[in-house]
Amino acid sequence: MILFEPDRRRKTAPTLVDQTAAALESAIRAHTLRPGMALPSIRQFARDHGLSTFTVMAAYNRLVARGLLQSRPGADFRVSRRKQAAPAPVPEWVAPRIGSSWLLADVFADHSISIKAGCGWLPPDWHDQAGLPHALRQLSRVPISQMSAYGHPLGYRPLREHIACRLLEHGLEVEPDQILLTHGATQALDIVIRTLLRPGDHVAVEAPCYANLLQILALNRITVHTVPRTAEGVREETLEDLARRHPIRAMFVTTVLQNPTGASFSMAGAFRLLRLAERHAFLVVEDDTSRDLLPEPAPMLAALAGPSRVIYVSGFSKSVAPSIRVGYLACAKPLADPCARTKMSLGLTSAEVMERAVHHVLRDGRHVTYLRGIRERLRLAHDQVAAAMRAHGFEIWGEPGAGLFLWARPPAPRASGDGMIELTSQALKAGIWLAPGSYFDPDGREAGWLRFNVAYSGDPRLWSFFRRQATACLAGGTE
Repeated sequence: MILFEPDRRRKTAPTLVDQTAAALESAIRAHTLRPGMALPSIRQFARDHGLSTFTVMAAYNRLVARGLLQSRPGADFRVSRRKQAAPAPVPEWVAPRIGSSWLLADVFADHSISIKAGCGWLPPDWHDQAGLPHALRQLSRVPISQMSAYGHPLGYRPLREHIACRLLEHGLEVEPDQILLTHGATQALDIVIRTLLRPGDHVAVEAPCYANLLQILALNRITVHTVPRTAEGVREETLEDLARRHPIRAMFVTTVLQNPTGASFSMAGAFRLLRLAERHAFLVVEDDTSRDLLPEPAPMLAALAGPSRVIYVSGFSKSVAPSIRVGYLACAKPLADPCARTKMSLGLTSAEVMERAVHHVLRDGRHVTYLRGIRERLRLAHDQVAAAMRAHGFEIWGEPGAGLFLWARPPAPRASGDGMIELTSQALKAGIWLAPGSYFDPDGREAGWLRFNVAYSGDPRLWSFFRRQATACLAGGTE
């Protein structure tokens, strides 16, 4: 019985195991292979289709795991007699309700939103289509005995050594044992907060700032004070006043391509912040996850002041892939061990398989070329989206021309308060995710700003939505 003709084009075709399993499943669904029917032996099926016995065995076992085939030791494979469930009907789409739960958790699993203008990651088809698959293929050749243990508490050492070399290129000199690999940069922030701070401690954050940082601080019952973000850094007068009135333990900042404004520190702004930190004896926690997306050099606070004053946090969600979930922190030697103990108490070691994958990607010479291409695509997207904003009367906070984000405000009367909640809700009904400014404010205050991801914001349907909303506002109603 010949069920299919294998497609052997290596670069474009699915694997032979995938093709074999799909052909068998199709034959079972179509009742060409009926319940209880014995399949050809593995050797016979392999001869009939020009496949290896390993390929056929893998396909048969995959369908056994899915309940489509049954097998007994020493016997043949047979089509399962269990009734196969009909495909579930596609439920009617209902727009999700805007709120902190959806924005923080549900949105990551919500594939119903077609235009993710407010999201915080690159589109899937922008990611390196060669480097990561190549790295995963290389990993499949690593003996399982080398990856069967929990791994080192600090993380996979070759990756830590590579990171230390990269940081040295920016002027930050740290040893591999001063680097702690984590489950993404967000976990690195959580580890720093849990290790250094106690409930009631005072910290300063940028306003607006990274939304997940606010949630971590709230969960740890930290007292948060805000310092306005500027085009060159933070407003030093506000920070100076806070440091005089409160025992500020740490200041959390994003140096390069800040989330959500897209702004980067100037050298003068960096030095002014570090002088304040020295004068008032507080630590600076530098979140630097987007540096690889910036075409030109920019200040690195940890390199300017050293790890005794600045704890450096970064990761690879922007430069490799969000699903890899590999981040790290670099700190002074006395702090590395306490941070490692916190990491171990939260979830033991981080995933060495993913750390090895990132190490393979970073060592591949093609990754540098890939990053250059991403920067150019983002530059073009910034030009396109900023032009659309100006054409629709938006106020743009700044135009970095790089990174993921633009921080902009639509024209009145939608520009504040309940108007923005209504606008965001209307957008969800239209299949558009907008990220309102209240999401990035510790007190949930709304001033009419929205975070736009330029990689997702060129869709004409997004701007058609804003035109309809503007027309409805002029008419004195809403759509």
